[in-house]
Amino acid sequence: MEYKIRTIKISDYSNLIEMFKEFAAFQKMPDAMLNSTELMERESELINGFVIENKSGELLGYATCFYAYYTWIGKSMYMDDLYVKPKFRGKGLGQKLIQAVIQKAKEENCKKVHWQVSGWNTNAIEFYKKLGAKVDDVESNCDYLL
Repeated sequence: MEYKIRTIKISDYSNLIEMFKEFAAFQKMPDAMLNSTELMERESELINGFVIENKSGELLGYATCFYAYYTWIGKSMYMDDLYVKPKFRGKGLGQKLIQAVIQKAKEENCKKVHWQVSGWNTNAIEFYKKLGAKVDDVESNCDYLL
């Protein structure tokens, strides 16, 4: 399979919104997806990450990330989402996307890449462990919506 990984562009937003909806449904939280193309356009300076596309330009997946500062270690990269469309899973595309995030973090002198995984998602947990990530169950998510 021929594919290309590149940074997210504004022209990707409408396709990304559809994948965000797919990912929210996969996470069993479809009502939590409140984003829109218009909001992404207004907040475009905050959007970082990568898409993977086939030779005809179809987006097959994405990884979003941003810089964070952790008091115990310093400058880090937080990977918010890693998603590959179901029919393209098992082809190494998720690994290529996460490697793009890791490479960017290295280039930017980050000390770690951090992300979360749902405890029920055993396939993802095994995938991350094979990459060499430490997966624990120490912390829970806390959101305060405004």
